[in-house]
Amino acid sequence: MLLEHINEPKDLKRLSIEQLEQLASEIRQFLVEKLSVTGGHLSPNLGVVELTIALHYLFNSPHDKFIFDVGHQSYVHKILTGRMDKFDTLRKYKGLCGFIKRSESEHDVWEAGHSSTSLSAAMGMAIARDLKGDDNRVVAIIGDGALTGGMALEALNHIGHEKKNLMVILNDNEMSIAPNVGALHNYLGKIRSDKHYVKVKEEIEHLIKRIPAIGGTLAKTMEKLKDSLKYAIVPGVLFEELGFTYLGPIDGHNLPALLETLQQAQNVEGPVMVHALTLKGKGYSPAEADSHAWHGASPYKIESGKMLKAVGPPMYTEVFGSTLIELAREDDRIVAVTPAMPGGSGLLKFAKEFPDRMFDVGIAEQHAATLCAALASEGMKPVYAVYSTFLQRAYDQVVHDICRANLNVMFAIDRAGFVGPDGETHQGVYDIAFLRSIPNMVLMMPKDESELRHMMKTALSYNEGPIAVRYPRISGQGVPMDDTPREIPIGTWEVLRQGDSAVVLAVGPMIAAALEAAEQLSKEGVHLRVVNARFIKPLDTAMLMQLADENIPIITMEEGVRLGGFGSSVLEYYANQNVYGLQVKVLGVPDYFVEHGSVKEQRTEVGLTAEDLVAEVKSLVPRKRQHA
Repeated sequence: MLLEHINEPKDLKRLSIEQLEQLASEIRQFLVEKLSVTGGHLSPNLGVVELTIALHYLFNSPHDKFIFDVGHQSYVHKILTGRMDKFDTLRKYKGLCGFIKRSESEHDVWEAGHSSTSLSAAMGMAIARDLKGDDNRVVAIIGDGALTGGMALEALNHIGHEKKNLMVILNDNEMSIAPNVGALHNYLGKIRSDKHYVKVKEEIEHLIKRIPAIGGTLAKTMEKLKDSLKYAIVPGVLFEELGFTYLGPIDGHNLPALLETLQQAQNVEGPVMVHALTLKGKGYSPAEADSHAWHGASPYKIESGKMLKAVGPPMYTEVFGSTLIELAREDDRIVAVTPAMPGGSGLLKFAKEFPDRMFDVGIAEQHAATLCAALASEGMKPVYAVYSTFLQRAYDQVVHDICRANLNVMFAIDRAGFVGPDGETHQGVYDIAFLRSIPNMVLMMPKDESELRHMMKTALSYNEGPIAVRYPRISGQGVPMDDTPREIPIGTWEVLRQGDSAVVLAVGPMIAAALEAAEQLSKEGVHLRVVNARFIKPLDTAMLMQLADENIPIITMEEGVRLGGFGSSVLEYYANQNVYGLQVKVLGVPDYFVEHGSVKEQRTEVGLTAEDLVAEVKSLVPRKRQHA
């Protein structure tokens, strides 16, 4: 096998084209075998095998900079840069990261778990190169889905203005995670479908070259003719109008064509756009047939393509999707908005039943937020379904367009808390801190899947401003589901277990850990009161004052950052009420980025398990008794 002899990019340069094609086949087989055990982003990586090989064959990484947008399509890059032997640890605790990771390799020059950043990064690196007098090449690899992001369009505009030497490779597979939407997607579709473009362009160029240049006038006239014909037949003129030299579209799986085009691109002065058409899931039939399902795959059986998923209670995401359909049947003002995540957010069935009330806006979180604001201003009930980590991208719009105007937008915040293998770029641990500081915002989190249904009913019945429901990327607790969702009084908590030794104010999944800890402590004569602090904002101030009167040790427990989180709000409340002398301990995520692994491993690392809570209670209770 050729693959076992590839330890660094320079090993590619001694191979023939035929050997490179054989290597591509071996890499695909390697990925299909390894990811069947670990899971991971299979279809995006199968689609960029030849493209990644071509880049490393022609260029000299890390001197030349490869900037992968998002970074989950970098597995081939990792294989070719000496990390093949680590793939058994892919996305595992302390193992190989599923995204580009600067600390892993000198070949990883840019980290990103969110899309549409590569062009801005490429521009920054090109400017730095020129200021330092270096001669390296800068290559950004961006998908057609990521190109719909506003940040990418801002960067295209700047790159075309500055005319720096850099290369953009548009990896066009007609997909982001979900099928792409929007005018830009349709524009690229015209380029893909224009079979006559390349042939006519070559004929025009050949014709012009054969005409003798009689002075400068004829040459200029011919160039104008060429431009006029280009406007008439070439849909790709948009990129040239933005200041790019456009090359393509080319078959992204044809190595000779890729190498020839990339070599041409190296000779271009100024920014150049290479448009490569690729097939997501290339080489593995189940992934080719359904690249959406295989974008991020769980472990699977290679022969059948059957994914190995645990059987158990429904995921919170599924409960959200089914409940929204139920509520939308009763209220035709309810509409759903999502930024390119209809499947991941549980909205596919909603879209099927209510196609006119479902809006996938593409990778455009900011636009989605302001769209929801306008819908609410016109009396609709928009539900903004978004992952916690992606909501960060729309923070200004949440503040300025929704909360400032006190509009009735419901935020359905999926993947709140730890997300496991996706790791630090996707952890949903910041939304409590960045949302609770905004005036008019109501923020809640359910203890189980049945309470999620009630919170959705509460949110869509609420008419006094924005309201958010956050829920985790895990299965529910397996509790019986109430038939009919009901409203929960805003700002009220509930006591799930009585106790007078100490009290834990737990949020979301931490309630299960708290109940487990309470059971362990009861065997030792320590009675822990467990409170479902389901409203993170507003707080249940009546219960907080009751606890102050009891002078009972308090522990807050949340799967969110400690700085500015739920526990901080409890401390702030007591400080503002001039309540002193209480023992209050805050358990949450420390002030660093928690890397990939299982959710259980992540909770153990930061001290958010039942065992950690038992230890904290024991450290507080004796102290209280000594001062009794």
